[in-house]
Amino acid sequence: MLRGGLQRGDLVEVKPPAEILATLDDRGMLDGLPFMPEMLAYCGRRYLVDKRAEKICDTIHYPTSRRLPDTVLLEDLRCDGSGHAGCQAECRLFWKEAWLRRVSPGDRTLLIESDEATIALHRLAQQHAQQATDPDSVPKYVCQATELYRATQRVHSWDLRAYFREYTVGNVGFRPFLKVFARAMVEEVRLKLGRRPAVTLPGTQQKSPSARALNLQPGDLVRVKTKEQIADTLTPEGFNRGLWFDGDEMVRFAGETRRVRRRVQRFINDRNAEMIELRSDCITLEGAVCSGERATGRWFCPRAIYPYWRDAWLERIDSDAATNSTSAADVGRGRM
Repeated sequence: MLRGGLQRGDLVEVKPPAEILATLDDRGMLDGLPFMPEMLAYCGRRYLVDKRAEKICDTIHYPTSRRLPDTVLLEDLRCDGSGHAGCQAECRLFWKEAWLRRVSPGDRTLLIESDEATIALHRLAQQHAQQATDPDSVPKYVCQATELYRATQRVHSWDLRAYFREYTVGNVGFRPFLKVFARAMVEEVRLKLGRRPAVTLPGTQQKSPSARALNLQPGDLVRVKTKEQIADTLTPEGFNRGLWFDGDEMVRFAGETRRVRRRVQRFINDRNAEMIELRSDCITLEGAVCSGERATGRWFCPRAIYPYWRDAWLERIDSDAATNSTSAADVGRGRM
């Protein structure tokens, strides 16, 4: 493995506010990536590096990959939306290496107390979490997701070095690398030849049918319907009442039992930086995230985005019945 920057498995400590503040410009950014108010709570704490942001998906100008230099992801740290009007997208947080220091388990833990630097960092981050707009216009937000395109470099689909870098920097092991790389080469060739359909799970309905509301709540058990049942709820373009079903990534959960993670009512649209308010059923499922292993433009992406689910794609499972058929340890485990 290459060495120099942080790698998967390294133990790091998030630097104190004063040191992070010194790296930021007057917009609260480092190389175009904002340090968000939601990240301040992690200062002084220790985490394991999960992956380097070498090849991440572009959700603004799909379907390409981007590279975020000198940046890593820590464990499964996610934005809670507290500094962005309650956005519920739960995006993974990106960390510039300048905001971290490598430590050993025996090193003394850093004690962070609220001081002038803490207040100044929070003020700077919160001040720039929303764009300055006319009072009568729709609010626009600034977060790592909305700025990701500008803070990154394009990775071309046929840049083989970018694929191999996933292995050489330690993001993935050899066998997982071979599996995804082989699939990527096949699918990219199919795409180039025009033999890969734009919609991998086209629906059978010209208009999305109405579905019985399940009124699902966090913790409820559900079973994802079969591929055929889901197709019966979609338009030929793969939508159900405006929500797209990702046939590449989401269909792999068909037939699995999962717990409801949360009901999603609002999230920031990466493309226009506006808050989307949802008035119909939309939920996320525990452990059901995009793998970065099955779709063009997303090969090896570590963002682990939670896709959104309609009630029409799920079946409620009675808790007693689930206990009889599935052990508690198996619930939600799935094929990740």
